[in-house]
Amino acid sequence: MDSAFHSVSVTAPARLHFGFLDLNGDLGRRFGSLGLAISGLQTKVVLTASERMQFSGPDADRARRYVERFQQLLGLHGSYRIDIAQAIPSHAGLGSGTQLALAMARAIRQFHHLPADTRGDAVRLGRGGRSGVGVGLFDRGGLVVDGGRWPGEGVAPIISRMAFPEDWRIIVVLDPSHKGIHGDDERAAFARLPAFDAADSGRICRLVLMQALPALAEADLVSFATAINQMQKILGAHFAPLQGGAPFASPAVQAALAFLEGEGACGGGQSSWGPTGFAFAESPEQAEQLVASAERHGRCQGLDIRICRGLNRGALVDETIAAAVSNS
Repeated sequence: MDSAFHSVSVTAPARLHFGFLDLNGDLGRRFGSLGLAISGLQTKVVLTASERMQFSGPDADRARRYVERFQQLLGLHGSYRIDIAQAIPSHAGLGSGTQLALAMARAIRQFHHLPADTRGDAVRLGRGGRSGVGVGLFDRGGLVVDGGRWPGEGVAPIISRMAFPEDWRIIVVLDPSHKGIHGDDERAAFARLPAFDAADSGRICRLVLMQALPALAEADLVSFATAINQMQKILGAHFAPLQGGAPFASPAVQAALAFLEGEGACGGGQSSWGPTGFAFAESPEQAEQLVASAERHGRCQGLDIRICRGLNRGALVDETIAAAVSNS
């Protein structure tokens, strides 16, 4: 007998979170952030029609919670087999939770032929409560700026999106032995932080608007990376009390980035709560030379160092509907 075979896959890229624009918030809006979609690290979910709910792969339990909540909120029925074929490392500062949630929501919407609603789904699934960059990057990739959010409102609006130069590379340094602050600990951490100085917020906003974004438009890596690095230093000093007094969550990542910068990399920093760090190179060849030098000098022990591109596209959606033939 014949039966319909219906499968949807969604592949969402990891992102780097370069930092918040305004933690002071005395203008009403708070947070605002700058982020970049990157290649090489991604979450891929595959949803297939099934007689009963089945989940497999890394982050399967978290996927199950998102699916159950999403079905309840949209009044959807039916069962799926869901395979997490690839997963962004969790609690590493790469946006794993948001990308998984949005990928699951998009796969279910596609399966049921419902229109996309990325921002709405982020709210439904409890994502984007502070930074809106993960939501914006899911749709469009590239480098985005969100404009912060009013207290009690939904996801912050994306106010700028720019393509990242194809030749530039990002050296991404992961520390598998550490996890970044997340969940209830993250909420408690923000509650413990002192008030952020308005002058520092103003400085960060100037660095983004008057240096980082124009430098990106002109493909000036040194100016772009310098702005990101200065932004990171201001924020790193503010968050250091929650990271053992250091601007980085992982001492090994901090040491590796210091070495890479000494060898010629630009603009080192930490993505979100880390422990993942990053630095920039002007070409694939320079990035390869920098990583090779770090390996020769023993600066990679226990670390996972990747060479990534800025990814100028959002999530990929693929759907297969076919007749599956059974001889039973």
